Amino acid sequence: MNSNPAGSIVLTFLGAAGTVTGSKYLVEGGGLRILVDCGLFQGHREIRERNWQPLPLPPSSLDAVILTHAHLDHSGYIPVLIASGFTGPVISTSATRDLCSILLPDSGYLMEKDTAYANQKGFSRHKPALPLYTQDQADAAMASFKPIAFDHEFDLGGGVTVRLRPSGHILGSSFVELSFGDRQLVFSGDLGRPGSATMVDPVSIRNADYLVVESTYGNRRHEKSSPNDVLADVIVRTAGRGGSVVIPSFAVGRAQSLLFHISQLKNAGRIPDLPVFLDSPMAINASDIFCRHLGEHRLTADECRAACNVASYTRSVEASRSIDDGPMPRIVISASGMCTGGRILHHLKRFAPERQNTILLAGFQSAGTRGAQIAAGAKELKIHGRVIPVRAEVCELSMLSAHADQDEIVGWLDGFAEPPKMTFVTHGEPSASAALADRIGANLGWQSQVPGHGDQVRLT
Repeated sequence: MNSNPAGSIVLTFLGAAGTVTGSKYLVEGGGLRILVDCGLFQGHREIRERNWQPLPLPPSSLDAVILTHAHLDHSGYIPVLIASGFTGPVISTSATRDLCSILLPDSGYLMEKDTAYANQKGFSRHKPALPLYTQDQADAAMASFKPIAFDHEFDLGGGVTVRLRPSGHILGSSFVELSFGDRQLVFSGDLGRPGSATMVDPVSIRNADYLVVESTYGNRRHEKSSPNDVLADVIVRTAGRGGSVVIPSFAVGRAQSLLFHISQLKNAGRIPDLPVFLDSPMAINASDIFCRHLGEHRLTADECRAACNVASYTRSVEASRSIDDGPMPRIVISASGMCTGGRILHHLKRFAPERQNTILLAGFQSAGTRGAQIAAGAKELKIHGRVIPVRAEVCELSMLSAHADQDEIVGWLDGFAEPPKMTFVTHGEPSASAALADRIGANLGWQSQVPGHGDQVRLT
């Protein structure tokens, strides 16, 4: 419990302020301390090192964690929090809980493997390198999850309630509506896009006293071209020169969307019948979960099965390595989406140096990641202590983004019946957040501000 004056609500930005990752918002009010999102920092080293810094409050003093969705930049710090003394519930939708049950242990497993590899090869500056958390710690953390249904008002105690509403970003993603009596705070989490081929539209929110809105694409507009057309063109062109298409993909959301579009193209005969490999145990399990939660996305049971059956699944390390053997063109979808770790790094070492291949980026690339370097035209990458030349063609599928762009964010905001007293623009690079805040003022006439890391505001 906290010691704030009665009736006071204090909001502290512990992550996703001045950067796209590490989403953490501390809300203190009604005698409670609540953390909305509990994500990992990713990107530049100085940003990633925040993961190793203790929170500015004892985790044991928190009463609850509420997750907007399962992506690691929103959920990946939970095992650390629990290992450090947090004993409250982690509140989320059922689908978010199911996805976290594979994302978090996989994250711990990869951390253990990456540190073991770094210690073996001696390229870490830490002696020895240690994982932030282990697979066992992540598995243990799942016991703290308490799923609630969409649109159900859940009582947190002290007159504070929470309601989760569909945000259309990935399976299970939600807006968080926190109510302190007659005062309401809304957190957008990651805002989805209207008209997605796979996800439901974000619901309209009519009222909020205070709003925290993401700005990942706050200074950009997505291409309006058809993802099927662009994807078909890339695959046909690459296969025509005897090359393979390597797609770094987020295991949850993006991988399932890619499988759906590739299955459509194959069924229509628009691309060669190349072997497709989904080389990510986490993405494989996420696809199974996607098909179990029918009604929370747009796909029918038949469409889910067709998408899942279009690829060969590779779970073992040996099967993953065999993908890179031989000259035959192929399509390889592998995690991680920003090339920060995992199996995609081994595929990049194999395919990036050859001109006939294509690296197809299918999601946002945070500053400081290998994905951002590739998108910027880097001619070489450092992977596992080695310098790898990049000669492959590089393409992007920005129209497949699961994040709303600037126009779509403003369109969603325009659905509010009246402006919030203040809108806090977060979860973006500084230029993106500033651009969105300017647009909100110019188009809607709302008051907004871009908070910095660690900023604290008292909501009156």
